[in-house]
Amino acid sequence: MKELIDKLYLNKELKSEEFKALIQGRTPELAEYLFEKSRQVRMTHYGNDIYMRGLIEFTNYCKNDCYYCGIRKSNSKVQRYRLSEDDILICCQTGYDLGFRTFVLQGGEDSYFSDEKLVHIITSIKKQHSDCAITLSIGERSHESYLAFFNAGAERYLLRHETANAQHYKMLHPPNLTLASRKACLFDLKQIGFQVGAGFMVGSPFQTVDNLVEDLLFIKELQPHMVGIGPFIPHHQTPFAKEAKGSLELTLFMLGLIRLLSPEVLLPSTTALGTIDPLGRELGILAGGNVVMPNLSPVSVRNKYMLYDNKICTGDEAAECRFCMQKRMESIGYQVVVSRGDCISLQ
Repeated sequence: MKELIDKLYLNKELKSEEFKALIQGRTPELAEYLFEKSRQVRMTHYGNDIYMRGLIEFTNYCKNDCYYCGIRKSNSKVQRYRLSEDDILICCQTGYDLGFRTFVLQGGEDSYFSDEKLVHIITSIKKQHSDCAITLSIGERSHESYLAFFNAGAERYLLRHETANAQHYKMLHPPNLTLASRKACLFDLKQIGFQVGAGFMVGSPFQTVDNLVEDLLFIKELQPHMVGIGPFIPHHQTPFAKEAKGSLELTLFMLGLIRLLSPEVLLPSTTALGTIDPLGRELGILAGGNVVMPNLSPVSVRNKYMLYDNKICTGDEAAECRFCMQKRMESIGYQVVVSRGDCISLQ
């Protein structure tokens, strides 16, 4: 199996059956070998630098009913909220003072935030913080909407594809949502000029090893600038409430494979990793990650943005999150840097 990892390390393509053999045949020893290689690749391109993204969860309203998501439309027990433009700008200023140079505006697919409102918010952030990058993570929109956001100053867009298999996608989403539409949005975003982030859940209900291989092959096809993956964690008010959560071990292995598959990619160590294991985010970095996303949202709304159960850091102030993350990264030999943290291929 090590020879397959060596092939990836040397930037040689693996066939789908080779990826499948790696995933199915993984052992702790093989995983450690993979992580050694993934850390070497990350070190070549990014050194010991860890990039921070300031996450602002600005609305938990959503028109969609995805079966795995805690803020799905049908969940009547969610305490809904929307941040005002002033609230968002205060979060950005707090983040800027703490050293953040990328702000991630994340929310459900909320029609209240029209193109006009979002363009005004983007323009206002850019006016105050022209040296910062703006990332949007607000789901599927039209080509015209994406173009308006890009022209207003948003440079990055995160849109997880969730699974690259159409049948599996149907098992996770209501009939009005399709993988074809999701993929079309991702390619639209790339064509417009966004730095694009895709990604998937590890261990989602009905997922097979073949599905994971398809995810890797889609990442190779799309060539995103960022890939966000994390373990599936059930939410108690969804149809998947009783499904098993994804494993830390498999998520880390997939992170290592993605680093070798796309050497220059920005690879977050996610909050979900930290939720299923106290050292999950550190382990994600040691598997090849190089991005962390502390929360800048007001503490008053953090426990209302619950995509899954037991999400960590809902009670911490922004400064606590930021300096806690810095200490965590330093404890394993890495440094959090004050930087926009662009993908190396764009620098």
